[in-house]
Amino acid sequence: MRNPRLNAALALAAAGALTSTLVACGGVEPASGTTAPASDKKVTVYSGRSESLAKPVLDQFTRATGITVEARYGDTAQMAAQLLEEGDRTAADVFLAQDAGALGAVAKQGMFATLPDALLSKVPDAYRARSGQWVGVTGRARVLVYNPDLVAAADLPASVFDLTGPAWKGKVGIAPTNGSFQAFVTAIRIGQGDAKAREFLAGLKANAAPIRSNNDQIVLDVADGKLAAGLVNHYYVHEIAKEKGVAPDSLKAKLHFFAPGDAGNLVNLSGVGVLASAGNDPDALALVEYLLGTQAQTHFATDVWEYPLIAGVAAAAGLPAFADLKPPAIDLNDLDSLEQTVAIIKESGLA
Repeated sequence: MRNPRLNAALALAAAGALTSTLVACGGVEPASGTTAPASDKKVTVYSGRSESLAKPVLDQFTRATGITVEARYGDTAQMAAQLLEEGDRTAADVFLAQDAGALGAVAKQGMFATLPDALLSKVPDAYRARSGQWVGVTGRARVLVYNPDLVAAADLPASVFDLTGPAWKGKVGIAPTNGSFQAFVTAIRIGQGDAKAREFLAGLKANAAPIRSNNDQIVLDVADGKLAAGLVNHYYVHEIAKEKGVAPDSLKAKLHFFAPGDAGNLVNLSGVGVLASAGNDPDALALVEYLLGTQAQTHFATDVWEYPLIAGVAAAAGLPAFADLKPPAIDLNDLDSLEQTVAIIKESGLA
């Protein structure tokens, strides 16, 4: 199962070809006025994605490039906190994160280098840092997962805020200590204010929303009929189906997207930044290049069921097209106030 709090990625050309052509062929150029250091064929990654998710792609990257990856794993909040504690003494060259908020928190402390335009331009503006200091790798949509034996299609809510109504009392599982739930609440705070976020959380508390530790458990319980519904990220149904060895459509766990623009339709991202202490390290930039290449993006779509962010790679079968998602008008650059969100969730009594 996924790490409950927070993704990974990587792989495209061959070692000498990729590293040397990054500059020679207009791929990744060093920042203006600087000289790229020589490759030492090593890169250290702090991964906020679980080892089971990240290692297969990191291994692909090593096979393709000859660049050895030393990876340290933890949840995204833990890895971000470690980076902030280590500062410019960090051993990390690259940070793989599960959400935009963690990337923003590290960027806010001046710890990321500015990425070359050749990398940033691979991803739509909405899914990269305004500062150019991090870039999205995959998209991750919030949804309501529900059991059709327990919830009629006609009764599905138009808005996530409807879930605080009496019809949903005791029915909607949540994971308030999970990073994706916290990012979702942060988006409510940014988009509609702290008062609205507190009101929503108080409504869930008053409705005795069942608490689970992570998204996996919510989907399992919905599929088994132990929960009527739950708030999760879209790809967990596919993940649980794979673990059970069945097709996603066979599970009694279906995806419901809220009305266009609703707060419940947040599309967050997994993403990557290169540490300023790594400078223009060609090996670190090669890893980012690989993450944003067709091979890695196809892997994310077909094996991880997250949305690829580069053009030309389709989402997994059965999912709405990425362009058809209708998220709220939230700037992902603003999801970096996690501490305030955690405090509000604790105040609500949900965690």
